[in-house]
This record gives sequence, C-alpha cells and structure tokens, in this order.
Amino acid sequence: MTLGSQLVWDDTVLPFQLDTSDIRGRVARLDGVLGGILKQHNYPPQVEALVAEMALLTALIGQTVKLRWKLSLQVQSKGAVRMIATDYYAPEGEGDVARIRAYASYDADRLTDASPFDQVGEGYFAIMIDQGQGMTPYQGITPLEGGSISACAEAYFAQSEQLPTRFQLSFGQSSEPGVAEHWRAGGVMLQHMPKASPLVAKGEGTGELLAADDLLDGDESENWNRVNILLDTVEEMELIGPQVPPNDLLLRLFHEETPRVFDTQPVRFGCTCSEDRVRQSLSIYSARDIEKMTTDDGRVTADCQFCGAHYDLDPATVGFEAEAQTGE
Repeated sequence: MTLGSQLVWDDTVLPFQLDTSDIRGRVARLDGVLGGILKQHNYPPQVEALVAEMALLTALIGQTVKLRWKLSLQVQSKGAVRMIATDYYAPEGEGDVARIRAYASYDADRLTDASPFDQVGEGYFAIMIDQGQGMTPYQGITPLEGGSISACAEAYFAQSEQLPTRFQLSFGQSSEPGVAEHWRAGGVMLQHMPKASPLVAKGEGTGELLAADDLLDGDESENWNRVNILLDTVEEMELIGPQVPPNDLLLRLFHEETPRVFDTQPVRFGCTCSEDRVRQSLSIYSARDIEKMTTDDGRVTADCQFCGAHYDLDPATVGFEAEAQTGE
C-alpha cells in the first residue's frame, strides 16, 4: 500500500456520485503536494495551515475544470496574512497529472496566537478560471466571512453558482514512526447536482449571502440534509487518510446512498515559471525602468514566489526596447 513513506492514495482526488441523493463529490488526499509547496518558504504555523487549507480546496474544486484549463483561488485581506494564491493546472490530456502551486504573503509582526483564519481580516475570497487563449477568464468573489476559507468557498458556490456545497477538511503535521514530520491534508467536497432553484427564481433568498437552505426544498432538501449528517460523522484521521483508503471512506459514510466512483485524478506540485515568462513580464518596461531594477552587480533578478526559482538576467536583454532592437 505504500510507495516509500507515501500511500498510493496520497496526492489524488477521487470523484464520486451518490446516485440515491443526486449529489456529487470528491475525496482528496495531499501529502507530497503540500511538501512541495511549503518547503519553498519558512512560513509560521498559522500561515502554513492557511496555505494547506487553500491547496486542499484547490485540489477538490480544480478536479472539475476541463483539460488544459487553469483554476486559481485567491484570498486578499487587510489582515496579517495579506494574500494567499493557488493555481491548479488541469491535465494536458486524459490520464495525465494535474499540478498545484501556492504561496502566501504576510506581515510577520502582525501575526497573533489566534486561529489561522483570524490572521486574515476584511477582504475577499476569489475563484478564477482561465479557459485558454482567446477566451475571457471568469472570476467570482465573496467576502471573507464564516470562520474559515472553506466556509467562504461554500458561500461562493451558493451565491455565484447557486450550487449547495459542503467541505469537510482536515490538515496538520503528521508524525509517523521512522518518517520525518510533514504536513498531510484530506477532505471531502459535496455538491448538489445543478438544478434551477425555485427559491432563487422567486427571489425568496435570505437577502444576504445565499446558503443551501435558500437553494433547495422538498426531497432535495431532505437528501442534502441527510448526506450532510452522514458526513458529520467523519473523523479527522479518516479524512487525512493514513489508514483509510478513499473508497473505504465513501462506503463507511455513504453506503446507503449508493456511491459510484470515477477515475482517480493524480495531482503533483508544479510551477510554470520560466526565464521566457520572466522576460515576457519585463517586456512592458522601458530601458529607464529596467535601469531602476538593475542591481549593484549590473543584473536584473527575479524570484518566483511559488517555487523559489531565481532568475539572473542581463539588463540589456530585457524590456520592450531590447525586444525592438532584437526584432523579437
């Protein structure tokens, strides 16, 4: 069941459907992905927890986007943690892996001993989908409310997509005999199959941010509530999954709902930065601007916030004037 110290179901997302309840979902387990993300930075524990939660949400939500699309999640706030950004690059083809990257920007002097979510202040949670060249990117936002980033994501789906959505997540440092302490994360996402909501159609919402109760009624509401009660019985260690495979977890939780699983999606830590992309980002600057960016050593340098890659460039070869001279 193991590959080295890693379980075969680590760094995977398993899509499923509960046929009896007309509900779909995903089970995600992250291990090496988090290691790849977090080792790039020496984050304080509160920031690590927020980045782990965002990466887990990104894996669960990202599995639904089409091949070659890009999903991005962002938290922008006025708190100690100013920004958290994640990207999910969908597989290039059937059977390929998906890639995730993430990073956070924070003010260390403003961090407190309070919970991770208390480190973010007033702001917003955003979901963006890039469908590729020639297509207009989609973006939706919701306020940072509800006590967790996952609660913000639930509010986003209710408000922007009118889809009742539930996340149950667990993440933290794992201590196993003979294995170095490392971060693990696991979670379940539930989502009612898309249907027009009579409550929304009649304008009978709460008047504030929509929730599942505003979107469902009758049998749909009963099914949704029943499945959520079953999900409430899950234990944190079952979610993280060192001992319980995703299929076994679904059977334990939802055996009466007739769970049906689909192909597992592997995910890996991966970054798309490159010297060409750095040069492209600098192509909007004039020679005077480039001169201001040049170090005392006569170089233009850039670091990737996601993976830590360092780029060292000759200032004479970057900027739009350099491009004009070379005919690029």
